[in-house]
Amino acid sequence: MAGNRVRTEEVVPAAARTVGSLRDIGYDLPRAVADLIDNSITARASRVDVTLHFDGVDSWIRVADNGQGMDAATIQEAMRYGAARDYEANDLGKFGFGLKTASTSQCRRVTVASRIAKQQRRFEVRQLDLVHIERTNKWEVLVLEGDRRAPHLLEPLQKHPGTVVLWDDLDRVLDYRDPWGGWAQRRMLELAAEIDEHLGMVFHRFLAGDVSGRKLAITVNGSRVTPWDPFCREERSTEELPAKDLQVASNHGLGIVRVRPFVVPTQQEFSSEAAWRRASGPAKWNRQQGFYIYRANRLIQAGGGWNRLRTLDEHTKLARVALEFFPDLDSAFGINIAKAYVRLPSELRADLDSMVAQVAQRANQRYRSGERDPASGGRAGGGRVGSRGRGRGSTGTRGGTRSGAAARRALEEAASAVGESDALKRIVRNLRSSDPEVARELGW
Repeated sequence: MAGNRVRTEEVVPAAARTVGSLRDIGYDLPRAVADLIDNSITARASRVDVTLHFDGVDSWIRVADNGQGMDAATIQEAMRYGAARDYEANDLGKFGFGLKTASTSQCRRVTVASRIAKQQRRFEVRQLDLVHIERTNKWEVLVLEGDRRAPHLLEPLQKHPGTVVLWDDLDRVLDYRDPWGGWAQRRMLELAAEIDEHLGMVFHRFLAGDVSGRKLAITVNGSRVTPWDPFCREERSTEELPAKDLQVASNHGLGIVRVRPFVVPTQQEFSSEAAWRRASGPAKWNRQQGFYIYRANRLIQAGGGWNRLRTLDEHTKLARVALEFFPDLDSAFGINIAKAYVRLPSELRADLDSMVAQVAQRANQRYRSGERDPASGGRAGGGRVGSRGRGRGSTGTRGGTRSGAAARRALEEAASAVGESDALKRIVRNLRSSDPEVARELGW
């Protein structure tokens, strides 16, 4: 029998090529930061501080928590791609890749510092440097001692245990020809606002104290992140339809998906204009309808559609449905490393189809009741009212389409005059997504 044994040879992946490929796994900056905060929540942190510091090519981003911290063996393993660890049923991590892939999707050097106890003054510091890996073609992590540790790396850990993740050499963040210029600095400020908005959305249950034993505070550049509840449950006029638990099979056996449909108020039913504007969400009213999918209470799909069960419709934009599951159903939902993709299990679609039809019908009725309400001034329920005080489709005081065309031409000519036509194109693409009505008014 010994003669039939298959001879094997170990083939280790080429470090330089592999680590470069793993940079493109599907993160944008807000999602990358959120993935680090997943680890902070797993480490029982009650506070996470996100700091974006602009200093040209020496700019950095830091995520610091007050969680349990890591000893030398744990931090070393955490820096391994495919880290070996046991995950609890409600842990937000999964593959052992998140810290590394999220970080290197944005930067070429990530440093992790940790302290395990208040009485323990020792800091464990490890660094993953892509320049070093590309030069040596080895899976090596640097152990930093003494003055190789930047003061702003250790500063958050001086008073309490926890973990700090520091990103520098931000080649994917400061991708401007002139990283010292005003555009780069303004972009860092814009990114801070995008991160704040994203974290307030995906962690809203933790921020609001809705998750038992997991109250969390997050700051971005010192400003406290406010939770954004897509279902407007603090509004008296929000309507919650009956919830339903559905069974789904996965690699771990049967699991439960809880489905909770909501119909949010029409514009005139909101408690204030500010509350209505906030409820519109990052994608604005029409694109915020649909499924909000939660994995272990963490939002991983924030509206944006019905996952091919139905199309977006102006008349159903008040309909929002929560789908809630835990990591034992990850295989059924096709969760990837970046937690940026969700596939509805086929066995779930038939049950969801009937529930979605019911909430869509109720949202349609509510929308049309607002449309008929004289107090709405003839606007459709929840319809957009611009800062110029005119509803959708209005021509305004200057002739509507003609003034929009004139504004468009003026913006295009101004952008061309200062050499920023490409920047304007990016703005237009964003505007078409974030506020298509304004884009149409301007002729884009």
